[in-house]
Amino acid sequence: MLEEFEKRFEKLGYEEQTEIQKAVYDPMIDGGEDIVGLSPTGSGKTVAFLMPILANIMPGEGVQAIIVEPSQELAMQVTNVMRDWAKPFNVKILPLIGGANVKHQHEQLKKRPEIVIGTPGRILSLLAEHKLKVNGVDEVVIDEADDLLQDDTLDKVKEIVASVPRDSQVAYFSATDSEVLHHLDEYMGKPARIIDVRNTDKSRGAVKHGLFEVSRGKRNDVLNRLAKLTNFKALVFFNQSENLNRAYNYFKHQGHAPVEKLSGGENKLQRERALKNFRKGQTKLLLTTDVAARGLDIPKLPAVINYDLPTDATTYIHRVGRTGRMGEPGLVINFGDDHDLRDLKKLLRDEEYELKPIYYYDGKLVDHIDQEPVKKIKKFESQNSNERIEQAQPVIPKKHKKKNRKRNQKNKGKHKK
Repeated sequence: MLEEFEKRFEKLGYEEQTEIQKAVYDPMIDGGEDIVGLSPTGSGKTVAFLMPILANIMPGEGVQAIIVEPSQELAMQVTNVMRDWAKPFNVKILPLIGGANVKHQHEQLKKRPEIVIGTPGRILSLLAEHKLKVNGVDEVVIDEADDLLQDDTLDKVKEIVASVPRDSQVAYFSATDSEVLHHLDEYMGKPARIIDVRNTDKSRGAVKHGLFEVSRGKRNDVLNRLAKLTNFKALVFFNQSENLNRAYNYFKHQGHAPVEKLSGGENKLQRERALKNFRKGQTKLLLTTDVAARGLDIPKLPAVINYDLPTDATTYIHRVGRTGRMGEPGLVINFGDDHDLRDLKKLLRDEEYELKPIYYYDGKLVDHIDQEPVKKIKKFESQNSNERIEQAQPVIPKKHKKKNRKRNQKNKGKHKK
């Protein structure tokens, strides 16, 4: 590892490289074969590929590395991280994303940046216009590869890889495995060696996975209460933009906890502002779709909430990977009724998650309620205008005999008449 990297590690307080950073450094420095890097969410994959890229870069020689990201947010995040690490190397890094001024990108490309980081659509557009010159590229990184190598983005990635010199190394990175990563010779024209450290990586912090039983109509009330907890903030995931917008409007109109939203419906500036406010702690809840499920790094994020439960295990893995990163503790709260939560357990039965009930009681999140006998949790109800959440109530047996006696008395009266 270069001295510049050692100083950076020391400044950030890291004692050593993570498993994926160690495993891919030499193969990427050598550049002789394509590779697939598999490691858990939050294990430092961005730093894993940026170090060998910077170590090999030749200042002033034009574009030598292309990093492809699935979203604008992730492309900008990686750009910012790369720029921080690249300061001692005197190289220019240019983000190429949709939503940004394309004419400005044309002008920046004339300055011959060494590294470009972008989304597939904008990179392809600039290639077609012959504004992005790639004849000197020797490294292509496909980040979040399991996501990018499917559907229409697969064809776009294939075009990008086909445009660079044949001997360029292509490095694919992902937190989850997929069938396409084992057949890259068929899809991309070249095989790749798989480097999988998911079973040996120890960078993840302790993350609790809670099952919170609540009806759909009461979920906004729950969110409002949770947002009032000390030092609490959370990424809140929705499956559909319609549900997200309804929750967002609820908070805006009711004047409850400060929220922002991050979905495909916002423009570039709105999305940047939402992330910035959330990272600074000015927003307690960031309501989002799966646009934020992959790669986004929000340091020391306390919690992730699945307002809508994901429909596949891969989505769950990526969503919950936003918390518990780089050794920090984390919390996942899964909303749903009894049926929903049973289905979630079945969905994740092959994963190593311990899913346990969690309750809001007496102003706190707790694993259990010390009250016997407790057979039923009374959901939100209003009393003297003060909402009570998850107040435990003992079950009172029904008095069937009394009810029958009343009916008999009533009938007795009829007979007399």
